[in-house]
Amino acid sequence: MRRYHSGTDFRRAHSIAELAAMARRRLPHFAWEYLEGGAEEELTLARNRQGFSDIGLLPRTLVSCLKTHTQRSLFGTELPLPIAIGPTGYNGMLYRDADLHLAKAATERGLPFTLSTVSTSSLEQVVAAVPEVNLWFQLYCLRDPAVQHDLLQRAKAVGCKTLLLTSDAVLLGNREWDKRNFVRPRQLSLRNKLDVLRHPRWMQQALWPNGLPILGNVERYLPEGQRTIAGAAHFIGSQMDTGLDWQALARLREKWPHQLILKGVLHPADAEKAIAFGLDGIVVSNHGGRQLDGVPASIDCLPAIAAVAKGKLSILLDSGVRHGTDILKACALGADTVLLGRATLYGVAVGGQQGAGHALDLLAQELRLALSLLGQPDLSQLDRHGVLLTTSSPLTVS
Repeated sequence: MRRYHSGTDFRRAHSIAELAAMARRRLPHFAWEYLEGGAEEELTLARNRQGFSDIGLLPRTLVSCLKTHTQRSLFGTELPLPIAIGPTGYNGMLYRDADLHLAKAATERGLPFTLSTVSTSSLEQVVAAVPEVNLWFQLYCLRDPAVQHDLLQRAKAVGCKTLLLTSDAVLLGNREWDKRNFVRPRQLSLRNKLDVLRHPRWMQQALWPNGLPILGNVERYLPEGQRTIAGAAHFIGSQMDTGLDWQALARLREKWPHQLILKGVLHPADAEKAIAFGLDGIVVSNHGGRQLDGVPASIDCLPAIAAVAKGKLSILLDSGVRHGTDILKACALGADTVLLGRATLYGVAVGGQQGAGHALDLLAQELRLALSLLGQPDLSQLDRHGVLLTTSSPLTVS
C-alpha cells in the first residue's frame, strides 16, 4: 500500500494524491464528496484512473535529454505546457475566492484558466483581479435566450476569446452522495452539520464572515429576495436547456466570433460532426465520472477520436489526470492539451493560490522527467510509438 505524507503543509506534498489526502482531511465530508464523488457506483470515476494505468510506456535509450521541450501551440498562443485549468463549479465552497486563486496560479505559469457558468466568482471579478489572465469561459446552454445572450456579451466584454459549450450535463447525473448528504436542496443532514463543526479551519476560511458564497455569474439574473445559494441552484436547475442539439450549437457558432469548443465528446462520429459544424476544438470528456455511470474513460475514447479529428481541430481531454505521465499518455494518443479539474482543486482546497500552483508545478516536473526517461524529450515529437497498451485496448467504435 502506498503511503502519503500525512501533514498539513501542502508544500511538502510530492504528488497530486498527497494533495488529495490533505484536502480530504481539511474539508468537511459533504464538501469532500462534492469534490471527489461520481455518479451511481462510480464505475466511470474509477475507470478514468484505470484507463491511464492500462497504458504502459515504451522508452528509447541513449537519447540526449539535456533539454526538454513541453511547449504547445493552441489557438495561436504558445503555452509552456499542454495544460489548461478546466471549468469547475462552486469552488468557493472549498476555499474563499478559489476561482481567483486558480486564475492567478494559471496566469503565473502562462496557462489558460476556464471559468464555469456556475462559478462563485464572476467573469468581471476574475478579470479585475487577474487582468492578464488567458480567460476561457464554459457555457451551459440556458433556456432563457436573454440570459444566454447576456452571458456571451459579458464574456466578450472582458476579452474572453475561447468558449466551451458543455453538452453532457443538461441533466444532472445520479449523484447518490449528494442525496445522502442533504435532507432537502442545500439543507445538510444533522450528521453533516455536526461534521462541519469538526472543521473550524475550513469554517474560518470558507464560511466567515458571510457564509457560503453565491454563484457570481448568475446573481444578477436572480429575483430580489432569491439571491442566495439556494435561489441560484434552483435558477440553474430550471434554466438548463434539455433541448440542446446540433442546431442549437450551429446558432451558437453564428453568435460567437472566437474559438468555440464542444465539451463532452466520447464518440468519433460526434467529433466528425464538430468538424463539420466549424468548431475549433473538442474536449474528450465524461464529466469526471459525474454524469452517466458506465461510460468509458476519456482516455479509452481518445484514439478513435484522434483517428478522425487530429489536425482538423484541437483535441483536449479531461477526467482522471493526476500525473505528468497521464499528460504524456494523452498527448501520445492524440490530445493537444489536457484540462485539469480535481488535480488543481485539491491544491486550492489546501493552499489557495499557492496550493493550486504547487499542483501545477508537480505535474510540470513529472511531465518533464517522464519525457526524459522515455527518451522523448521533445513533446512535439511524441506519438503512439511511445506507449504500450497493457491490459486493455482503447475503445474502438464502429
